[in-house]
Order: sequence, then structure tokens, then C-alpha cells
Amino acid sequence: MLDRRGHVAMISGANRGIGRAIARRLAAEGWCLSLGLRRPEALAAPEAGALVQRYDAADAGSAADWTAATLARFGRIDAVVANAGILLPGALPGADAAAVEAMWRVNALGPLRLVQAAWEALKAGGSGRFVAIASLSGKRTTGPNVGYAMSKFALVGLANQVKRDGWPFGIRASALCPSYVATDMSAGASASAAEMTQPEDLAVLVATLLALPNSAAVAEVVVNWRLEAGF
Repeated sequence: MLDRRGHVAMISGANRGIGRAIARRLAAEGWCLSLGLRRPEALAAPEAGALVQRYDAADAGSAADWTAATLARFGRIDAVVANAGILLPGALPGADAAAVEAMWRVNALGPLRLVQAAWEALKAGGSGRFVAIASLSGKRTTGPNVGYAMSKFALVGLANQVKRDGWPFGIRASALCPSYVATDMSAGASASAAEMTQPEDLAVLVATLLALPNSAAVAEVVVNWRLEAGF
């Protein structure tokens, strides 16, 4: 396992849920954190020493601005965790095109722009990491979420492409694909929060993926709270 103390991780959507749990876990393991939030002022108690920067995944220029601020503060970037995402339900026959486009901008184009902005910094360290917080909806479809599934399938594809293009430079990439997680996004689901996967458990997985050596690349991790054929 790599010693990541003092290394720098950018985490989008780190104000609550999965992103908040990842930030806490990485801080406990000695990472320096750059937290990208749409509303930085809403984060009441950021980790000590963390950079809290405005970042909107739907804004084409936001990734470059956040990356520049991270490099100005820390001088390096060792990992990018693309966690920010939105879910706007819609079945295929009547899916609202504006909603599908909004999810595409945030869930697919946002992570693409982020890893592009951080690319040279990730290459420089020889062990850069990209973790895409995707979804089991990026591996199969079970509900009326056509736009969400499309965007998350694309995000899984992005992670695999990052791994391919970054391999010669020591960049490794993984897509984390959970089913229901006990967060605001899953409120109203048929399962109770206690039954679902907990954000803290996903944070352990992310920390492990970031600490694995270059010789132990993991392309995809599927996580489920229930028995489901194939997953």
C-alpha cells in the first residue's frame, strides 16, 4: 500500500453524504484535502487545513478554476474523486430532455472536465488516482431513470478511459458503483436507511483504492446492499 500522508485529494460534492464521508476518512489517513462545493459557505466544519473552493460540475470553467486554486494552495494533486452528481427521475417514453441534459452536464461532463484540468498534475506524481463515484445504475437499469443511467454508464466509461490513457504515467482509475446508499438521494426508496450501504463504508473503499500501488489497479467496484442477480 502507498503512504499517502501529505498527498492531495480533490473531492467534489464533499458537503454531505458520500463526499463528506470520503473527506473525513481521507483526512484521518493524513491526506490534504481540496473540497469542491457549489456552496462553500454551507460546509460548517471542514477538515483542518482543507481548501474549500466553489465548484459547480455544470459550469464548464469551474473545474479549471478549482484545479488552479488547489495547485496554488498545495503545489500538487495526487487524486481526484468525482463525487458530485444529481438524479432527476424519468422513464424513457416521456423523459424530459432538459433533465437528461442537466444530468449529462453534472454526472458525465463534469468529471471529464475535472480530470482533464488535473491531468498534468496527476501525471507528475507517478501515482495519480481518479475515482468516479458512479452507480449500479451505470451497470444495469432497474427503474425509470433513463437520463441518470445514461450519465452513469458514461461515467464508468470515463473511468476506464482514464485508466487506459493514464496507464503509462502511473495514473490509475476506478469506478465505484453502489446501489442504494443511505443519503438524501435515496430518501423515499422502499428500503430503510439502515438496510442500505452506508457512506462510511464507501469511504473505506475509496481510501483503499487510492492507497493501492500501481501494480494493483481496480477498474470497477460494484457494491450492493441486497442480493441481486449478477450484482
